[in-house]
Amino acid sequence: MVKPLVKEVVQQPKSRFIRVKCLDCENEQIIFGHATTEVKCLKCSKTLARPTGGKARLEPTARELEVLS
Repeated sequence: MVKPLVKEVVQQPKSRFIRVKCLDCENEQIIFGHATTEVKCLKCSKTLARPTGGKARLEPTARELEVLS
């Protein structure tokens, strides 16, 4: 049996902000989860995230700490 699709009355955005930590210099910063350009660390200029056409993909030099709503 197929479940009926439940539509939200007010749609919520699927984008979010993410607190990430650079593993090279230990700097923490907040980035947009759907970034369309490369996100670099403000302290050491290493690439933290790259765009993939939708969501930004975190590089191995960054670790996700918290998803902000």
